[in-house]
Amino acid sequence: MKRLSALFDPFLLALIATVTAASLLPARGWGATVAGWAADGAILLLFFLHGAKLSRQAIVAGAAKWKLHLVVLATSFLFYPLLGLGAREVALHVAPAMAAGLLYLSLLPSTVQSSIAFVSIAGGDVPAAIGAASLSSIVGIVATPLLAQILMGAGGTSGAQALDSILKVGGQLLVPFVAGHLARPWIGGFVDRHKTLVGRVDRGSILFLVYTVFSAAVVEGLWHRTDVHDLVAALVIGLVMLAIVLGVTLWLPRAMGWAREDEIVWRFCGSKKSLVSGVPLAAAIFPAAQVGMLLLPVMLFHQAQLMVCSVLAKKYATQAKQG
Repeated sequence: MKRLSALFDPFLLALIATVTAASLLPARGWGATVAGWAADGAILLLFFLHGAKLSRQAIVAGAAKWKLHLVVLATSFLFYPLLGLGAREVALHVAPAMAAGLLYLSLLPSTVQSSIAFVSIAGGDVPAAIGAASLSSIVGIVATPLLAQILMGAGGTSGAQALDSILKVGGQLLVPFVAGHLARPWIGGFVDRHKTLVGRVDRGSILFLVYTVFSAAVVEGLWHRTDVHDLVAALVIGLVMLAIVLGVTLWLPRAMGWAREDEIVWRFCGSKKSLVSGVPLAAAIFPAAQVGMLLLPVMLFHQAQLMVCSVLAKKYATQAKQG
């Protein structure tokens, strides 16, 4: 059981259970309307908590390595989206239903908690990892909707519609995030003392969002447009993307003569994609009926990256012990 829990994220199992519930008992009619209002509130709460959890001391501690932060951001929001465009073209031929979701996956920010955990296990620069992962999460609030508009046409087709969409998403996500961070001097102590409770509220809100968006997708015929072949193809294409990024973030820092601890930060913070950010961002950017399909590749990639990066982190740790 311990080995299974180490390989499979319990949160992913909760997500699968939520998707199953939404597939069997989707919200319809007035229930869907109420769930949509509650989902908007859940998004506000999520980003308020994200802002409240962000420690300024942690950001300052890693801010000195600005070059490292820039390459992590470039990997997440420039290199990955280029791979995402290629992945979409491949998917259009082998699994068309997954094409948009694979591109959306490539636009997401890095994870925070798991990236930092893997950097710590591997013996990397933890303060720099905290700064890089946190900065990626913050930048993603603006960069992901902007890239989604440019590359996916989310929120409208004209320039005015695009600007309106970006401003709307910014207000829905960035404002509560900033409000939460500004409130940290007053609520930060409570948040830090009750991390377990805050984490449960955080993940509970995400699960509710997942139920809401998958309900809308199921009503629109999600499982009539998706089969096992599509899911396997999305997983394989996602793994290829991950392998390319992990290869580049191994070769480049060594070619540039970077220190081992910085290489580790770049690899783990630059290669990861955040499901926790991906759910509320998708719910804010896209119509609810589209979100379920978009999130399927993200959920598959989430588990795959955890397993691959776990092996890599342990390999780094073993190499460090051997000298």
